[in-house]
Amino acid sequence: MSGKRAAVIWLALAMCALAVLMAALALGSVQVSPWKVFGALVHAQTEGVTDSSGEIVRTLRLPRAVAGFACGGLLALAGALLQVLLRNPLAEPYVLGVSGGAAAFAVLALAAGAVRWVVDTASFAGALLSIALVLGFARRAFWRGEAQEASPRLLLTGVVLATGWGAVVMLILTLMPDERLRGVLFWLTGDLNGAGDPWPALAALVVALAASVPVAPQLNVLIRGEAFALALGVPAARLRVRIYLVASLAAAVAVTTAGTIGFVGLVVPHALRLICGNDQRMLVPASALAGGTAVMGADLVARTVVAPAQLPIGVVTALVGVPVFLWMLMRGRR
Repeated sequence: MSGKRAAVIWLALAMCALAVLMAALALGSVQVSPWKVFGALVHAQTEGVTDSSGEIVRTLRLPRAVAGFACGGLLALAGALLQVLLRNPLAEPYVLGVSGGAAAFAVLALAAGAVRWVVDTASFAGALLSIALVLGFARRAFWRGEAQEASPRLLLTGVVLATGWGAVVMLILTLMPDERLRGVLFWLTGDLNGAGDPWPALAALVVALAASVPVAPQLNVLIRGEAFALALGVPAARLRVRIYLVASLAAAVAVTTAGTIGFVGLVVPHALRLICGNDQRMLVPASALAGGTAVMGADLVARTVVAPAQLPIGVVTALVGVPVFLWMLMRGRR
């Protein structure tokens, strides 16, 4: 893909992200005009900006929108990387059990009545444990360059871990007091209500892009096969470990910030690949932009469609993602 075409795609996605961000800041149970949104962002005392509207934009909607963009970008980036690592366009971030470990530890903390930062810490610890377990079981296949063995090991280990973590979550939910179930169920299906500080997730997205974009040309080689990559001097074993760690840590930060939001890491990279091609130099940054826009949009729908009540974000992404993905599968068969 030419650099000019890639730049056009990135610019179009960035403009879509900006438009959805402005809509997320303006729309809700309290409507805020675009001028007041701009004024609230530029200066707290801009004429015509009431204290209430400025506070709503700056302290409630902006952190939530930024957190949604960061989490969506992390999930879509992780999905794009894992689809290269496993050489499977249907791979997605949760296939390796990262979300299961994060969910189990977070639910345990919520059941104990822990405060938000303890829940986030427990969630990230569970995700890191799952990452270590999967990498431990597949380490020999990684370092010996046995690509045909590494992918099945990763998938099988992730599926088994996810099943085990799911059983732990169900056990905790069964024993949990009823008054805490609603909050836990919201977290399990995606919740940005507690994302008061979105900047760690946004920083993690920047770091993940910085670690993955420079190796995008090598990813184009790796996706063509192990032997081809080795023939061109690509360090396939180290590259696979790097991809796995970046994708897993990206998914871990996203789950820690917003709970489990499904289908973003699966549908967004797959759709971009069908529309724009499979050049990883374009696809990796584009996935982050499109994934962030998708989650911001899903969060906007989740908090406005039945306002003042809110829907879990994961419900919205699933309701949209299932038919979209089925349509893409049917289109691919033609």
